[in-house]
Amino acid sequence: MKILALILAGGRGSRLDILSENRVKPSVPFAGKYRIIDFTLSNCANSHIYDIAILTQYLPFSLNDHIGSGKPWDLDRRDTKVTLLQPHTSWYEGTADAVRKNIHYIEQVNPDLILILSGDHIYKMDYRKMIQQHIEKNAVLTVGCNVIEPEEAYRFGMMATDEELRVKEFIEKPKQTNLTLASMGIYVFNTKVLLNLLKTNDDIEDLDFGKHLIPSMIEEHPVYAFKFYGYWKDVGTYDSYLETNLGLIETVDKIQLDMYDKKWKIYTRSEELPAVKIGSKATIRQALLSNGSIVAGHVERSVLSPGVVVHPFAKVTNSILLNDVVIMPGAIIDNCIIDKHTIIGNNAMIGFGDDFTPNVERPDLLSNGITVLGKSIEVPKNMVIGRNCRVFNSADLTNIKDGIVYSGTTLK
Repeated sequence: MKILALILAGGRGSRLDILSENRVKPSVPFAGKYRIIDFTLSNCANSHIYDIAILTQYLPFSLNDHIGSGKPWDLDRRDTKVTLLQPHTSWYEGTADAVRKNIHYIEQVNPDLILILSGDHIYKMDYRKMIQQHIEKNAVLTVGCNVIEPEEAYRFGMMATDEELRVKEFIEKPKQTNLTLASMGIYVFNTKVLLNLLKTNDDIEDLDFGKHLIPSMIEEHPVYAFKFYGYWKDVGTYDSYLETNLGLIETVDKIQLDMYDKKWKIYTRSEELPAVKIGSKATIRQALLSNGSIVAGHVERSVLSPGVVVHPFAKVTNSILLNDVVIMPGAIIDNCIIDKHTIIGNNAMIGFGDDFTPNVERPDLLSNGITVLGKSIEVPKNMVIGRNCRVFNSADLTNIKDGIVYSGTTLK
């Protein structure tokens, strides 16, 4: 049976704000050396699904460069390939519209089943089990789902099923519901039925699977749920991004996502960098250190991406430092997310103080004390930046009065 996987990787990830300013959400670094999309691609490779098309849209350059020919995921085989599909007539207006705009490609590949995936979730899943259930139940559509708390339902498509897992109700992002079965944005479609639905709904510009297609299919077609009980996270906010990253440094009995499982490896395109170097006076507690990083100061409950340097007498706690960030001597970093190539000057303090004023411009993004700095920023020595701050890479920090950026500030 021929299976084509379509990975939807064109979302802007607006809630990741600064981190998605110059890259699409699936391309955002995660867990030190990886990108978010690596998990979906690795799931495909480990499930022996090698015909893959990635639907990109916004800021695709970083993602395209990362994926290349797909070699790290064994996708550069003679008889299979990974294909990057960008909008060629107009922007994708919805999840199903993105697939509809690539109907000619699907018809050219001519698969029996289409596996539709999201490129921006963190999880390990054997798609073959879902496909097997789809075949056994003679389903036209199978929806991957996860049990969540009702208060989180407003973020997901929610469904109800009978004892045989046939979907009887589907509500897209309800404001209030008692349903607990959430769509993971993973679908197995019979190709002919999906193509017919896409063509017959050509009058809906923003055609979406959760909003339009799935609710309309329930009455006429056998639609089933596939329950997934493993670890699955949407890292679409600063809070979830920090929490999920730091969850990887927990003790063995507490960790929920095993990155060291040799039977289900997470693959990535990795730079050839030297081994991690630890200075003679360095102190490290509960940290994830990536290739090429150098630690001569104190690092605690933090994730360091490739090439990060923490100089002597510097202190980094509860933070994520992306590639090539440099923390100069005496600097103190707490509860921060710092994007690539940023340099923190001597004795600067980032994420400082007991003032937890929410970000004035975007309190919906930052209210729990996290401070975020963009790419290639140079923070002057002795500068103090408070909590819940957003500092974009276009910000000029050289003329800040008294060298203090107060909590809740946004600098652009």
